[in-house]
Amino acid sequence: MDSVIHPTASTKEQQLATILFHHGQAYTKSHKLPYQHLKTLFAIEACRSAALGAHVDVCDACHHQRITYNSCRNRHCPKCQMLNREKWVEKLSCTLLPVRYFHIVFTLPSELNRLCLVNQKTLYNLLFAAASQTIITLAGDKKHLGALTGLVAVLHTWGQTLTEHPHLHTMVPAGGWSAWNGYWKNSGRKFFISVKVISRLFRGKFLYGLKQAYLNGELKFAGSIKCLQQQKEFNRLLDVLYQKEWVVYSKTPFKNASGIVKYLGNYAHRVAISNDRIQSIEGSNITFRYKDYKDHSKKKVMTLQADEFIRRFLLHVLPHGFCKIRYYGLLACRHRKGLLAHCKKSMAVRERKSRFEDLSWQAVLKMVTGFDVTLCPCCKSGRMLPLGIIQGERSPPI
Repeated sequence: MDSVIHPTASTKEQQLATILFHHGQAYTKSHKLPYQHLKTLFAIEACRSAALGAHVDVCDACHHQRITYNSCRNRHCPKCQMLNREKWVEKLSCTLLPVRYFHIVFTLPSELNRLCLVNQKTLYNLLFAAASQTIITLAGDKKHLGALTGLVAVLHTWGQTLTEHPHLHTMVPAGGWSAWNGYWKNSGRKFFISVKVISRLFRGKFLYGLKQAYLNGELKFAGSIKCLQQQKEFNRLLDVLYQKEWVVYSKTPFKNASGIVKYLGNYAHRVAISNDRIQSIEGSNITFRYKDYKDHSKKKVMTLQADEFIRRFLLHVLPHGFCKIRYYGLLACRHRKGLLAHCKKSMAVRERKSRFEDLSWQAVLKMVTGFDVTLCPCCKSGRMLPLGIIQGERSPPI
């Protein structure tokens, strides 16, 4: 009987797993890494290889056997995001109202990059809180909109060259629900708030929260930012940040929900670097493509030593259990069966369920890609049925 043999890591194409296969072990031996980083490196290197084991299927017609190696399902793996992205896009599409939407990006100043790396949970939570409170507060003000709006926020921590660049991509409806009048209140063609007003309130809320975290002893200081333990130095940093204009960018509104959901979907399940950006691996030199936004978004290439490449990639591994996609205001989960449903009813919008609901991953894959994984690749008529499993050759780090 035929079988499908998975290629070894040495025959893989130019991809992140290849880099980790050749250089990951040396890196972990020479650097003291937290468990979450070790776990991520192991998962990506072992993804879809014999290291994680496999399941064996057999055709009920011609008895052809197929070995399918298991995926790691790690959220930082560039090969494991496609189905999750499609499911998320479909589910969110069923939730949203049929109005225009804005894409607004909140970016932290570079002076906070190192502080964010040492205090990921605290400062990333603060970023979510400051951005969401800014939008909800200003939308509720009668001078601007006077209604309850909502937003979906997605965290990114990287720039094109894998350096630190923490920012939020948010999707905000062009309007909100006016509880006083009992109807949906649309904003103007432009966003209902000046970007400068958003920027300054966002700066104020974030820095107030940062100061409270410092006073409550919630921040850690190490390496190049150890001096910030001294209140004089920390206050000096706050003064610099208060005097600086923070970057908040608002794109042209999308005409409908489906456009921005697909657009945001690309951000929601994106990892720090995709495999198609890696151009070559020559010894310890890793060459990859990037866009230089400071030079009219020109496409360029950069070459890094493997150690530096892995170091930069690990900057963007999120803490265990940290939620990188969040919902606020009208779009918060607690409002979906109440206020949001009421909004839809007032707009005569019919509730619809996800087309992927209750489907197996095989069925979802077929709907998304057209590829039927249950069809025998040999005889093209039989169905592939489970035969057994193959245990993994390696165990994750303990």
